[in-house]
Amino acid sequence: MTRYGMIIDVNRCTGCFNCFLACRDEHSGIDHRPTAAAQPASGHNWIQVREHERGSFPKVKVSYVPVPCLQCADAPCMKAATGQAMYRRPDGIVVIDPEKAKGQRAIIDACPHGAIFWNDQENLPQKCTFCAHLLDAGWKEPRCAEACPTKAIVFGDLDDPKSDIAKLGKTHRVEELPSEEKLLPLVTYLGLPARFIAGEIVFADNPEEAAAGVKVTLSRGSETWSTVTDGYGDFEFEGLSKDADFTVRVAHAGYKPSELRVKTQTDMNLGSIMLQRGR
Repeated sequence: MTRYGMIIDVNRCTGCFNCFLACRDEHSGIDHRPTAAAQPASGHNWIQVREHERGSFPKVKVSYVPVPCLQCADAPCMKAATGQAMYRRPDGIVVIDPEKAKGQRAIIDACPHGAIFWNDQENLPQKCTFCAHLLDAGWKEPRCAEACPTKAIVFGDLDDPKSDIAKLGKTHRVEELPSEEKLLPLVTYLGLPARFIAGEIVFADNPEEAAAGVKVTLSRGSETWSTVTDGYGDFEFEGLSKDADFTVRVAHAGYKPSELRVKTQTDMNLGSIMLQRGR
């Protein structure tokens, strides 16, 4: 039995909004009952591209996170629906019945990720359906995945070991969009924004020289990560846990080692770390 899902690689997403535009092209003003009534001309983002800016000048990162309906296996919206206004297809897609769901605003309020929208004209909650009507017609993927120029959206059968999505999920550690509830979504992610620690190494006796190739070690308990500074003397550690204590140690031949203790309450720009001559 097919079980559709998505893995969205945030590292590949450039924020081009092609997915959003393709969704609008497919659904705006076009009725696809029984899986979806027409999307209104404005106000709906069935796939949202959320911008996350992190860090501080000059160490700033921007990530784009596409968020469609996550097709949760334990969906709060389905629990809030009455009169069989929502149902799950055998392939895992969660559908809002465009006839039975009229007037049920509680469905919108139940979604912790804000992925359901209200259609005033139809008096109806609406959301992404993975373009179920296209899949039923033989398409291999929804419009958003088809339109993505960087292939950041990988769609397919999660239970088919030969599918691209199953292979990707087996070789990479996928993440769920953070939520206070255990939703078991069919949409998971690679590279969701996490904490980072960055800085610049400077030789105190020669500050005009780029401190390239300097070893920087990050440790937390028994875990250790190492890197070397680039051609500008910069270094960075990405994908770190929030609110965690780390030790940064800098060592280079002919210079005294330097050690700092930091806590990732936010993304950390350590600025310039001066290395003094000595042992």
